[in-house]
Amino acid sequence: MLKIHDLKAGIDGKEILKGINLEVNAGEVHAIMGPNGSGKSTLSMVLAGNPAYEVFGGDVEFCGKPLLDLPPEIRSHEGVFLGFQYPVEIPGVSMVNFMRAAINAKRKYFGEPPMSASEFLKMMREKRSVVELDNTLASRSVNEGFSGGEKKRNEIFQMAVLQPKLAILDETDSGLDIDALRIVANGVNKLKSDNNATIVITHYQRLLDYIKPDFVHILYKGRIVMTGGPELALELEEKGYDWIKKQSEEE
Repeated sequence: MLKIHDLKAGIDGKEILKGINLEVNAGEVHAIMGPNGSGKSTLSMVLAGNPAYEVFGGDVEFCGKPLLDLPPEIRSHEGVFLGFQYPVEIPGVSMVNFMRAAINAKRKYFGEPPMSASEFLKMMREKRSVVELDNTLASRSVNEGFSGGEKKRNEIFQMAVLQPKLAILDETDSGLDIDALRIVANGVNKLKSDNNATIVITHYQRLLDYIKPDFVHILYKGRIVMTGGPELALELEEKGYDWIKKQSEEE
């Protein structure tokens, strides 16, 4: 599904990613862990197509297409979804109108007719239950006045509606209490299928207690320096990021 080869990228002329190689197949969950400044969020922004980030080299293939050649909106239509670390508020735009516009833009891209109001509202009701999103939140402006946990639940709700092939969740656990973390993680697990894949970016093992990864990658100084199974995250939790630093220096 996703093939990243020797990806070099950064921002403001500074190279942050220094040769990322990663392959993600349908049905898989990949966790990317690493200290602050290692390039985790840069990777997510480059894959989503944030224009502030510059690609210096390498290539990315998504479902057989050169991802880096596509504008952000086309990447989204093709099935790339980014859950932000800090979801933005959009005052004056209701969640209902926002999501209906998003789903119908995607349908138009694939030559399908717009979803009727009744169909859309029925789908909204079904998808809200995935993350226990209250009806009053769904009818308010996008993220306006939401708590941190509500914003993250709203992100997973959007993911449920758009049904992406690849979901990239950038520190979704940031600022969540235990109850909110459980609800968000359960939503991610419910949406997992053999036809989609998820990249979970996180600092901590605690999220991976709920979302079980098939692979764990350690990103350090712009490179993936270690890959393993779920046990790697436990080892990292026990030994800390200084262990990664020492391992890298020894190599």
